[in-house]
Amino acid sequence: MRPIRKAVFPVAGMGTRFLPATKAMPKEMLQVVDKPLIQYAVEEAIAAGITDLIFITGRNKRTIEDHFDSSPELEADLACKGKTELLAMVRNILPAHVNCLYIRQSAPLGLGHAVLTAAPAVGNEPFAVLLADDLIDAETPVLKQLIDTAYAQDASVVGVQDVPRQEVSRYGIVATRPLSNRTARITHIIEKPSPEEAPSTLAVVGRYVLEAEIFDHLRATLFGTGNEIQLTDGIASMLSQRTVLAHRYEGQRYDCGSKAGMFQATVALGRKYHGLIPEPDTGG
Repeated sequence: MRPIRKAVFPVAGMGTRFLPATKAMPKEMLQVVDKPLIQYAVEEAIAAGITDLIFITGRNKRTIEDHFDSSPELEADLACKGKTELLAMVRNILPAHVNCLYIRQSAPLGLGHAVLTAAPAVGNEPFAVLLADDLIDAETPVLKQLIDTAYAQDASVVGVQDVPRQEVSRYGIVATRPLSNRTARITHIIEKPSPEEAPSTLAVVGRYVLEAEIFDHLRATLFGTGNEIQLTDGIASMLSQRTVLAHRYEGQRYDCGSKAGMFQATVALGRKYHGLIPEPDTGG
């Protein structure tokens, strides 16, 4: 497999679950402790060796671009006041070797459509897709786990985890044939099945490493669940021609597409990395 240098971040969603907070602020800019959600995803990508960040945006998403841009006025103010640590933090949000590209999605037509919108920027290279809603705390970045698997197996890879059967209708669900302890070949994938029709409880989460062939399959994909172009349907089409693997990643996922998940992530990361919340007193 060719080097994986590009990552796509679909960030065009409206974030209605978090209204009124997201009325004027992108959901991806909501804060978990001291960083916005999107920065966690970007840092994971960079730690996995990604150098080109492709953001698929929509209306009212300009603050994402501003966040990753330089801020001469702020930097000058911090330098003048001798706040060197804060200055370094602001300047190092993105390393100098990392490039950003912003592409407007014409309409909210689903994750598959968002990924397809990135095709001109990705070209004929394998690439990653990261959904900022899924904040995953892991010793080895989850995207690196997937990229290492993709290189070793010369195949596309999606991140998966087991979920309760009553929750399968929220995810793409896969049927697999095991290859190793954590990796299996996908034989079937279905978007948001009912508990009765789900082929397993193995759910796709927001991390993908995909070969460029996915674009041809997305172009041929009809509108599916929710009257949208589903990335799951494109992957299902690709299975007949290319190997796609499911990798059970190591790490703790927080579903920050929900208020409960955002709260859990804030508490867990605040306690683990910032000492903000003491461990509960169990008595004794």
